[in-house]
Amino acid sequence: MRQLIIFFATGAYSGYSPIAPGTAGSVVGLVLIIAFCASAWTQTPIAFLIVFAVVFAISCWISGRAEEIFQERDASRIVIDEVLGMIATMYLNPVGWPWLVAGFILFRIADIVKPFPAAWIDRNVPGGAAVMLDDLAVAIYSNIALRIVAHLI
Repeated sequence: MRQLIIFFATGAYSGYSPIAPGTAGSVVGLVLIIAFCASAWTQTPIAFLIVFAVVFAISCWISGRAEEIFQERDASRIVIDEVLGMIATMYLNPVGWPWLVAGFILFRIADIVKPFPAAWIDRNVPGGAAVMLDDLAVAIYSNIALRIVAHLI
């Protein structure tokens, strides 16, 4: 079980990247969008959202266990939050290459800046929920920004 937790928490070990592990985890999210997600949310957006919510809840548990394994709060190796954050950023947005790149950049900048309430969640919510929820907040901002850009173009 420990190895499975590490595998998922580190985004298929992308969190072990010596340079920018969060960015590496975000790339894993992009790969998942290209491979699976985009067609699923265009065909059945409500069902996709339900599955995402279940996966998100499980990811909160995984993140909490990973913090115990790594003996570190929100260890940089834990990137499952970035993986799901990228998926949430792109949810129901266009998924051509320019949009994927734009969503990736928006998400990474927002994840670094951590606008309210992301920074507050990061500081005040305990355990795996904090690991996941701050990136979900960032992803929601990034998703909305991308929607605005798509609407204006």
